[in-house]
Amino acid sequence: MNELQLLALLPFIVLATASIVVILLIAFRQSHTVIQVVGFLMMCMVVFATWYVKDTLPQAIPPLFVVDGQGALFTGMIIFSVLAIGLFSYIYFEDREENPKEYYILLFLGTLGAAILTISQHFISLFIGLELLSVSLYALIAYLRNRNNAVEAGMKYLVLAALTSAFLLFGMALIYMETGNMEFAVIAKKITTTSPTLFIMGLGIMLVAIGFKLALVPFHLWAADVYQGAPSPVTAFIGTVSKIGVFAVLLRFAQTIQLQHYPLAISIFSAIAIASMITGNVLALRQQKLKRLLAYSSIAHFGYLLVAFMPGNSAGTEAAIFYLLAYSITLLSAFGVIILLSTGQGDAEDLSLYQGLIWKRPVVATVLSVALFSLAGIPLTAGFLAKFFVLAAGVQQHMWLPLIVLVVTSVIGLYYYLRIISTMFAAPLPTLASPKTLHPFFYISTYAALIIMTGLLTWLGVFPGIILQGIKTFLLLH
Repeated sequence: MNELQLLALLPFIVLATASIVVILLIAFRQSHTVIQVVGFLMMCMVVFATWYVKDTLPQAIPPLFVVDGQGALFTGMIIFSVLAIGLFSYIYFEDREENPKEYYILLFLGTLGAAILTISQHFISLFIGLELLSVSLYALIAYLRNRNNAVEAGMKYLVLAALTSAFLLFGMALIYMETGNMEFAVIAKKITTTSPTLFIMGLGIMLVAIGFKLALVPFHLWAADVYQGAPSPVTAFIGTVSKIGVFAVLLRFAQTIQLQHYPLAISIFSAIAIASMITGNVLALRQQKLKRLLAYSSIAHFGYLLVAFMPGNSAGTEAAIFYLLAYSITLLSAFGVIILLSTGQGDAEDLSLYQGLIWKRPVVATVLSVALFSLAGIPLTAGFLAKFFVLAAGVQQHMWLPLIVLVVTSVIGLYYYLRIISTMFAAPLPTLASPKTLHPFFYISTYAALIIMTGLLTWLGVFPGIILQGIKTFLLLH
C-alpha cells in the first residue's frame, strides 16, 4: 500500500479510532457528557478527513476497496446522520435506566461497518462491513434490556439477520462457482464470457440479505417491530446509516456488472419495488404508533428508491443519491422530534401524544410538519424534488408500470402523513409530554440541529442546484 492509498483511507482510520477513544474514556471513568463531546469531535474529524482527501480520489486499494467520489458521497451522508443521531442520543439516554457509555462504542462500530460498505468492491469486504454493522445493531436494538419489547426486537433482528447472512454467503458461493472470483470487476468480465445461470441464481439468493437490510417486501416483516422496540436514536440509525451503507454497495455492484443488461434481474427488482410501494403505504394507513408508521413508510420509500436504481444510468444514480440525502434529513428530523418528546418511561410514539402539539410546542410541531410534508412529497420540500428526479430517471428508461405505481401510492401516502399533521392542529390534551430538563447546551444544540435540518429540507426543495452539482462533481471522481 502506497502513501496515496493510505491517505485515501484516512476517514475510515479516524472512524475506527473513534471507537478505541471511547473505550479508553470509559476505562478512565469519564462522564456521559465528556464521551458525547469527544465522540462528536471525532465525527467532525472524519468529515474534515473526507474533505481533505477528496483531491486524491479515486484510489483503488486492491482487492478489497475503491475509495472514489461515489463512496465519499455515501460516507458523507453516513457521518452527517451519525452527527445528528449522536446529538439526539445524549438527551435520549440522559434520563434512561441504562448506562449510555457503551452505546457510543457500538454506534461508532456500526458506523464503521456501514462506511466500509460504501467503498467495498469485493465480496469479502462486503461481508465484513455488513457483519460489523449487523453485530453492532444486535446490541443497539436491545440496549434498553429492561424493556420487553426492546429485547424482543433485538432477538427478532438477531435471528433473521443471522438467517439472511447464510443466504448472502450461499449466493456469493454460487457466483464464485460461476466466475472463480469475488472481486466485482473480475466478476463483471467473467459473466460476459460464460452462461450466467449460476450468477443469476446467486444474485437472487443474495437479494434476500440485501432485501432484509433495506426492509423490502417480502423481507420486511421485522421492520415495524424493530422500529418500535429499539431506542429511538437506534431506530433513526437503522433507517438512515444502515440503509445508506447497504444501498451504496448494492449500487456499486450493479454498476460494475451492468445489472440493467439482465432483463430477469431487472424484472425481479421491479416486482420487489412495486410490492414495497404498495405494501408499505397500505400497511401504514391504519397505524396509531408513529414509529411503526415510519417503519412502513420506509418500506415504501425504498421501493421508490429502487425505481431510480434500476435504470443504471447517471441520471438514476444522481436521483438515488439525492433521494437518499433528502430522506435521511427528513427521517432524522422526525425522529429528533420523537426523542425530544420522549420521557424516561417510554418513547413518544402514540399519535394521541401529538394532539395539539402546534399550540404547546410550535417549533417542534413545525419541524415535524415539514418532515412529514417532505415524506409525502409536497412541493417546496426536498421530498418533492427527490420524487421528481426519480420519476425523470424512470421515464428515460420507459419504466411505466413502476412509475404509475409510484404516483398512485404517493397519493395514498398523503392520507396518513396529513392525518398526523391534522392531529397536531387539533385541540390540545392536558397529557401532552412536558419538555425535558436538560443541560442548556445540549438542549439548545438539539433545537438548532432540528431547525437547520428543517431549513435544509426547504432549501433543497427550492434551490437543489448546488447539491446536484456537487453530486455530479463527486461522481466524476470514479
